[in-house]
Amino acid sequence: MSINKPTIPPETARHVLWHYGQNGGHQPGSFTQRLMEAFAAADMANTAKLANAYPDYAAAFIAANLDPDGIPALQRIAGVPAIHCTRCRSEDGPFTDGGLCEACARPVPLDGVL
Repeated sequence: MSINKPTIPPETARHVLWHYGQNGGHQPGSFTQRLMEAFAAADMANTAKLANAYPDYAAAFIAANLDPDGIPALQRIAGVPAIHCTRCRSEDGPFTDGGLCEACARPVPLDGVL
């Protein structure tokens, strides 16, 4: 038995990112907004029914809601450039206004005493 994992197009990723107020999102039309509201309100049985007609949106919503890397994955699909620390190039945030990651912004002294 094979399971087909739907591909999430960049436009779908941008719409779902917009729905969650994330960087890289793009506001869709009114039908798609209502479709995403239906996905957001649906239980698993109704999500499965919606997924039959809209597999790309189902995959994007499941990723955003259940995968810890879901939002960053959608941002990569949408083509959002990754944010890097200006010192160590890490993608782990949060970041300061100066572009430093938390670890570089507050380094621990080598002797461990602050």
